[in-house]
Amino acid sequence: MLILQNITWLHPDKDVLFDNISLTVNTHEKVALVGNNGTGKSTLLKIMAGMLHPSGGLVQTDAKPYYVAQLIEQFNHLTVAQALQVDSKLKALHEIIEGNVTETNLSILNDDWTIEEKIREALLYWGLEDISADRKMDTLSGGQKTKVFLAGILVHQPDIVLLDEPSNHLDTASRTKLYDFISSASCTMVIVSHDRTLLNLPGKVYELSKHGIAMYGGNYEFYAEQKQVESNALNQDLKSKEKALRKAKETERETVERQQKLDARGRKKQEKAGLPTISMNTFRNNAEKSTARTKNVHAEKVGGIAQELNELRKELPFMDKMKLGFDNSVLHKGKVLFEAKAINFTYHDRMVWQQGLDIRINSGERIALKGGNGTGKTTLIKMILGTLEPVAGTVHRAIHKAVYIDQDYSLIDPHLTVYEQASAFNLLALQEHEIKIRLTHFLFTKEYWNKKCDTLSGGERMRLVLCCLTIGNVEPDMIVLDEPTNNLDILNTEILTAAINEYKGTLVVVSHDGYFLQQVNPVRVIDLDEV
Repeated sequence: MLILQNITWLHPDKDVLFDNISLTVNTHEKVALVGNNGTGKSTLLKIMAGMLHPSGGLVQTDAKPYYVAQLIEQFNHLTVAQALQVDSKLKALHEIIEGNVTETNLSILNDDWTIEEKIREALLYWGLEDISADRKMDTLSGGQKTKVFLAGILVHQPDIVLLDEPSNHLDTASRTKLYDFISSASCTMVIVSHDRTLLNLPGKVYELSKHGIAMYGGNYEFYAEQKQVESNALNQDLKSKEKALRKAKETERETVERQQKLDARGRKKQEKAGLPTISMNTFRNNAEKSTARTKNVHAEKVGGIAQELNELRKELPFMDKMKLGFDNSVLHKGKVLFEAKAINFTYHDRMVWQQGLDIRINSGERIALKGGNGTGKTTLIKMILGTLEPVAGTVHRAIHKAVYIDQDYSLIDPHLTVYEQASAFNLLALQEHEIKIRLTHFLFTKEYWNKKCDTLSGGERMRLVLCCLTIGNVEPDMIVLDEPTNNLDILNTEILTAAINEYKGTLVVVSHDGYFLQQVNPVRVIDLDEV
């Protein structure tokens, strides 16, 4: 069991990340922890793991949690055995076998005489049978590093497992194995992920937000349905509040006009009566004070409703506002943009494909490019974009403009500020204030304008790419997406999905995220595993 009571976390600058967080994860229960970037999901997971100590509150566990980190590059200096936290046991076992049977070695080994067999079986399960325990982590791919830490679950058999974005670097086959593993595991699990297929496995969802933490008694699909109900209710509240504001302003106008007519009528009566000037001045002053009081009463009411309306609008999702807004009239449906016949390429004197590829891409198509690691997806993308030429076969390209969006969003120059980056795409000679309006529209308010792009998160870099494309306002013939969601949370993935679905040109997408692929709705698949 895992219990968090009134957990608070303060940044070093004393800003509160979250306050008074309480939750309970029962034995053998699996829960998902979701929330936007910056809400503190990874921090909360590290607090559960005992790696961070909260500023306030209490953590109770009946076992030591096993933690799989999101940022696996931090372990590059370790060996596989060290990453698995079994190097001391292996050393003790080998010393005992060599005759150095000491109390220290026996204590470290703790009767775990089959530790080497456990490690081999765990690595074999995750397809790492060729990886030795003394191999350095920095020689492994991102997916292999993740699978090393997942293998640690089989080695240690922990009662509590904490997973932070475990599917990020995994290919489709490895993700499927991960889903099966989580489904069949009997241990207690807390999972942070933006992978919706993975999030649908746990039976409970905790949402961490600026308002605290909320529990939803179902999988992610159920959570999403409940959020939609909440969103519909919010939109209804918004419409009601907008109607109330219009009514209040109309009442304010009518009341002021009525008061002004009464004042004018009273003034005429006083003038006809021939009252002294001092009496006329007194009447005028009283009338002005009465009108001012009436205005203040209504202005206060209108201001109150307007403030409530602004607060409601802050709660609205903003992905639908972030449209690319391209002019689709320049697109010619059905035009052949790329045609290749019997193409191939060599790396280290070895052909990428056993036989040459024949591929044709027409304007307006939405294509999923699939294949395992080493099947040549990146090579084919480079040939489509014209940055690589085949060593065999012929290629015809009629692509006037293509946009390549990868998981690192390398369209962004890390040395530029946000404003400088946006200005670099300013082909329409927009004024400075117009560029800044576009940036604000994509949530880059003035405190971002002079910030260096290398400080931006994955989601922020993605939004800046979309903003730059709208500033450039040139409809590309083709957009190529290469694992674009790897470093995005769910909200930013939805923003990207909404923007891409508005695009009517040719789309080529490489992704191991099955839900994202389903949402962008490719109509054709090029599977390099079948070549």
